[in-house]
Amino acid sequence: MIVASDLMGTLTTGSPFLGLVNWVKHNQSKLQANLTMASIMPSYFLAKNGIIDWQLWGQKLMVDSLAYVKNADEEKLKQVSEWVVEHDLWKKRREDVVARLIKHREDGAKVYIASSVVEPFIEPFAKRIGAQTIGTPVEIINGRVQMVGELMANEKKIEQVLSRLGVDRVDIAYGDTSLDIPLLEHADHPVAVYPDAKLKIVALDRGWEIIGDTPKYG
Repeated sequence: MIVASDLMGTLTTGSPFLGLVNWVKHNQSKLQANLTMASIMPSYFLAKNGIIDWQLWGQKLMVDSLAYVKNADEEKLKQVSEWVVEHDLWKKRREDVVARLIKHREDGAKVYIASSVVEPFIEPFAKRIGAQTIGTPVEIINGRVQMVGELMANEKKIEQVLSRLGVDRVDIAYGDTSLDIPLLEHADHPVAVYPDAKLKIVALDRGWEIIGDTPKYG
């Protein structure tokens, strides 16, 4: 059995961006962290009020924040990633959904976390539940962490999942927004997790399982 789950909003309500800024605050520069948080407030209010897309805004913040890590190498990136998960993503995990993935794994399923989040930030989370990672790859060039290729989002996410696993469909999939519909459509048992309004409509119309209520972002 193959189980594929989104990460952000599905398994955690945390933020890779906030986790990284928290690392900067405690390990690099408190001033830099405070200035960063102040600089995003105008766009935060736009996203919170639906004037700009919340998901795309969050993805851009994550990508831009990779440059905050100074003099990066593999060891430092590993430390940053563990911090992001320990102090944010895992701390704010959805325990009910995480428990289901652990149960799938204990029952013999191969569990994958498929997300647009950069892979180093997913890996410590996946390790905690015995899952494998399919995310956005990064590389380190001249001490800077940068994304390789495009974000693993929308249709590209499910394309990568199917290609990596060499299958046409998965057995069970979990997602929380309309961006996860391509992933859910390729599962024999799709599960909408705390779905946004658009996904909830689709899930109800198609008879998909729903876990939790529609969230209010921000």
